Amino acid sequence: MADLAGQTIREAAGDKRQPMAKSDASPVTETDRLVEQCLRERIADRFPDHGVLGEEFGAEGLDKEFVWVIDPIDGTKAFIGGLPVYGTLISLTRGGTPVLGLVDNPTTGDRWLGVSGRTTTLNGTPIRTAATTVLATAFMANGNPDAFSHPDRGRFESLRTSTRWCVYGGSCIAYGRVADGSVDISIDGGLDPYDYCALVPVITGAGGRISDWEGQPLTLSSGNLCVATANEALHRQVLERLA
Repeated sequence: MADLAGQTIREAAGDKRQPMAKSDASPVTETDRLVEQCLRERIADRFPDHGVLGEEFGAEGLDKEFVWVIDPIDGTKAFIGGLPVYGTLISLTRGGTPVLGLVDNPTTGDRWLGVSGRTTTLNGTPIRTAATTVLATAFMANGNPDAFSHPDRGRFESLRTSTRWCVYGGSCIAYGRVADGSVDISIDGGLDPYDYCALVPVITGAGGRISDWEGQPLTLSSGNLCVATANEALHRQVLERLA
């Protein structure tokens, strides 16, 4: 599925990259929709008794035991702008809990795969999160601070000023970098399940921790806030600062 998505994205050019505004004013391209349609068709053919939730075409069969969760292009603005910090997110949930997650960057060829009970891999090689346990020395990433509501923006700023550095605009790739030890913390707001379900097995399988801002596990029914850290000790400090 990721190979199919990546090929479609890499071949996109011209009008297939031109943005259109959705009802919430966020951008979408013809490629976003084409990728999701292809993946939905593949799932329906192979797993007709599974449900699907996707960013562009909504939900089907959310009451099923197994539900696939798809974001065809996480980081559409970066894709439109030709910046290689976007990716395809594919997750499988069971009973609402993510058990498989894949983050695929079709531009760089990097692919993070997390499966419940197994060690996360990057391009087939097992990876681990960083050993950073002190918040003041942590390197943090955030996709876009504009996505935070007013109260959440204040909580984010409290955390940001407690870390060593912060980088912006990494979208799903930043979470992959938490998993492989390059980044210590990644935090975002304004999210939907298709933005974070795939990240859960990737982060946890590498030894990290991912949750909402109250420390609760991320499921199909979670809210719109997400934070991932390299380890439990760092996560506790992050949640304390956010509180």
